[in-house]
Amino acid sequence: MNRPDAATRAVRLGPRSAAALLLVGAVGVAGFGWPFLAAPASSVNAHAQDAPWLFAALLVLLIGVVAATISESGLGAKAVAMLGVLAATGAALRPLGAGTAGLEPMFFLMVLSGRVLGPGFGFVLGSVTMFASALLTGGVGPWLPFQMLAMGWFTLGAGLLPGSERLRGAGERLLLAGYGFLAAFAYGTVMNLAGWPFMGELTSSVAFQPGEPVPENLVRFLAYCLATSLGWDLGRAVLTAVLTLALGGTVLKALRRATRRAAFDARPAFTEGSASTDGPASTEGPARDPVSATPVTSTGPTECGPDRGP
Repeated sequence: MNRPDAATRAVRLGPRSAAALLLVGAVGVAGFGWPFLAAPASSVNAHAQDAPWLFAALLVLLIGVVAATISESGLGAKAVAMLGVLAATGAALRPLGAGTAGLEPMFFLMVLSGRVLGPGFGFVLGSVTMFASALLTGGVGPWLPFQMLAMGWFTLGAGLLPGSERLRGAGERLLLAGYGFLAAFAYGTVMNLAGWPFMGELTSSVAFQPGEPVPENLVRFLAYCLATSLGWDLGRAVLTAVLTLALGGTVLKALRRATRRAAFDARPAFTEGSASTDGPASTEGPARDPVSATPVTSTGPTECGPDRGP
């Protein structure tokens, strides 16, 4: 019995790719969560305004390392072509709703792409799409590496959802819509951590206070999220879920058809032709003179007798 997704993984994670993803994930957790991870007397808190910049610079390098490692493990020409098409489509979708209550239609495409093409392809796609959309919209800044990492996680998570080989139809769309709804909130919350430490002490009760106990800063951060981004995150989450339910079936079929036809896992195979130089000579057809290569025909027994002459 053929598995539905037997050849729809554009990037299969090897040991080095998985290790690189874990490394960038660990550094990303430190980059986003350092206000809660650093001890009150830590030197990191003493450089609270510098730490996000240092993590941003480090994340750029690590994301590049992950992309290069995954490329080495099997990102072929056809996968690169599909990566370019999907990243360009996602980058074009983002400006359609950016700036309006957090409505960003690119998120539903990232969910569906990660589901079909797997976590390795999903991480690269999410990072590249966010980078391309930043160039398109002029949103390049110190927050961009954090956006690339967060979107990479967002798309990678869709590729890790269960039932990728058997779950189809309405059940799959409901699973993806639920994931997109929750992950859209998670994306907004994580991105708040990238900018929250920059606020300074002038914003009173919702600002990060270096050196304060973690529970107090956590309360401030939650208040900051409720006051500044809840509406945006809700709009993003609802739109992602609605588009996934409405268009998910069609887009999933198109992506799976494209990946099956691309046959990312296929390897060239050489088959033996019908005529072989090593096989026995064919006996079909008229015999040929080995010197003149002209056909030799037979007209029956030769009549040589005393009345015919020599």
